[in-house]
Amino acid sequence: METLINKAEMLVEALPYIKNFYDKTFVIKYGGNAMVSEELKDTFALDVVMMKYIGINPVIVHGGGPQIGKTLEMFGIESKFVDGHRVTSKEMIDVVEMVLGGKVNQDIVTLINSHGGDAVGITGKDGNLIHAKRYKHVKKSAETNQSEIIDLGLVGEITKVDVRVLQKIDEAGFIPVIAPIGQGEQGETLNINADIVASKVAAALQAEKLLLMTDTEGVKGKNGKLIPHLTRRKAQSLIRDKVIKDGMLPKVNCCLDALKAGVRKTHIIDGRVKHALLLEIFTKEGVGTQIVEK
Repeated sequence: METLINKAEMLVEALPYIKNFYDKTFVIKYGGNAMVSEELKDTFALDVVMMKYIGINPVIVHGGGPQIGKTLEMFGIESKFVDGHRVTSKEMIDVVEMVLGGKVNQDIVTLINSHGGDAVGITGKDGNLIHAKRYKHVKKSAETNQSEIIDLGLVGEITKVDVRVLQKIDEAGFIPVIAPIGQGEQGETLNINADIVASKVAAALQAEKLLLMTDTEGVKGKNGKLIPHLTRRKAQSLIRDKVIKDGMLPKVNCCLDALKAGVRKTHIIDGRVKHALLLEIFTKEGVGTQIVEK
């Protein structure tokens, strides 16, 4: 009986959140170990389906870097990275599009649908969702200490997000699953960082929340302990002090950009935890770091 009462209390705790988030849009970047572990894949899909059934409108943006790497290796194509960006040649872009827009995207759609959801897969090229241009990566030369532009090939920088196709998908009651590929100014396919796509899509939709799933607990302080709540000012202070750095820095910047563009709350959550989405959304404690404007 005590176990049943505890379950009832958990539902009661979630009630205010369910009420507040009804008919709101949440953009979720899905990646990392949550896309690898079979158990975590299942709990992610269940979380998304539950969100939809209680009235939240989830929009999924997925990554797929490891899957791209494995496929390139199978084709005997060597991967090269510059500051975390995969240099993407014309030879590579076909593989990137095949993996992200094909297998990875459809695997996620199938998983959500197998748990009772109605998901539909698209890329940023569908419905002119993501307009982009070639990204010019500026880096200081170690030899001359001068800034230089590094050619990353077919890597994109978003110039515009046209959400009409997402609105139509939402009106039809489906869950959109977006592969992070955009169309360039010359009609070329461009590979775009999934965190950035999620941030820009959240901004264009004026989403209630942006949630970035990672393989870490969240943002940590100087003492190495998780920081559950951050304001923009505090986050910027931690960036200046180089506490937020390396792989966490671009994720926090994505959150700050989304907040500036009108997204109400952003979250960097630990995707290695079962039901991470539900725990972050419907409990006081959460499983990561919430970043807000103030």
